[in-house]
Amino acid sequence: MRAFRVYPGRTTRPGDRRRRTAGGRRTALKKRIAARILALSGLGRLLAAVAPPSGILILNYHRIGDGSSSPYDRELWSADAEAFDAQMARLARDCDVISPADIDTVAGRRGRHVLVTFDDGYLDNYEVAYPILRRHGLPATFFIATGFIDRPRLPWWDEIAWRIRTTAAARLDLRPWLPEPLAPTRGPDAAIGAILRAYKALPADEAARMLERLRAETGQETPERVDGLWMDWNQIREMAAGGMTIGGHTVDHPVLSRLPLERQRDEIETCAARILAETGRPMHYFAYPVGSTWAFDEGTRACLEAVGVKRAFSYYGGHAAVDSPRFDTPRMAMERYVGMHDLGAMLWMPRLFCKFDPA
Repeated sequence: MRAFRVYPGRTTRPGDRRRRTAGGRRTALKKRIAARILALSGLGRLLAAVAPPSGILILNYHRIGDGSSSPYDRELWSADAEAFDAQMARLARDCDVISPADIDTVAGRRGRHVLVTFDDGYLDNYEVAYPILRRHGLPATFFIATGFIDRPRLPWWDEIAWRIRTTAAARLDLRPWLPEPLAPTRGPDAAIGAILRAYKALPADEAARMLERLRAETGQETPERVDGLWMDWNQIREMAAGGMTIGGHTVDHPVLSRLPLERQRDEIETCAARILAETGRPMHYFAYPVGSTWAFDEGTRACLEAVGVKRAFSYYGGHAAVDSPRFDTPRMAMERYVGMHDLGAMLWMPRLFCKFDPA
């Protein structure tokens, strides 16, 4: 899931947050302009040919398709089918696309090494992304939150978005978790973002209480089952047989660092057991839900090592190098606004265009 800027334990004025957001937008715009110049001038290819990068660019996707009218979290759509197809064609033509098992072998070599990953287990991964990957002959890794496969329902981030987009309530009071009431019908995107940021910053039990309050405030009945949102195990087994790697992403996608250690252990052990039972393959690879620097801790790592995980992936930017921590392997977010020039710049100059962002 996309990592929002949350600063647990830090108090900021609203104006400070707006200034950070504006600064981030300016930085992103400058990078996009630089990427376009590198592409159109041919300088990017020249630099990459003279001094090819070392390490691995790990691209992470969530959903593929058009989410512009979805009642759920629209930030989860990483690309539409056409854009994803173009991106995979570029990778197939210009890059060495690898699997997680290859990381140790290629991390110290120069060249354009790329790993493609997906988080959560949405159905469009199988229906849209998988056929495109097969057509281009590319492997990818799918990190599965097993609880949504076993019992298809809305995950907390999609439920929050769905409640805000479909409620008839003109005012939502989530104090003390949010400083002031929200007006969802006037600004649903802002309301969704504010609630998601608060949810991720809270201890798990407190976040659950806030979600219960939101349910009461918005008034809709919570659907017990949602069909057509998640893959099933037959589809996951088919992808595994087709050369895709299946990794773990917990059971219910909590922010692991917000859980006590015994609940972290249960999320990880149950996820590993379900993947082994359904695919016949151990869970050697894992992606942290949310994936920011504060979303996992030393206890999380110990739980992963105990079940035999060989490598775990974070999600706050960066370029994987030979010395990247085995349980904090960096990935770059693929977002709807990432164009072909942006992708080219990440491939040519990853240390500049795949910057570390601890938010």
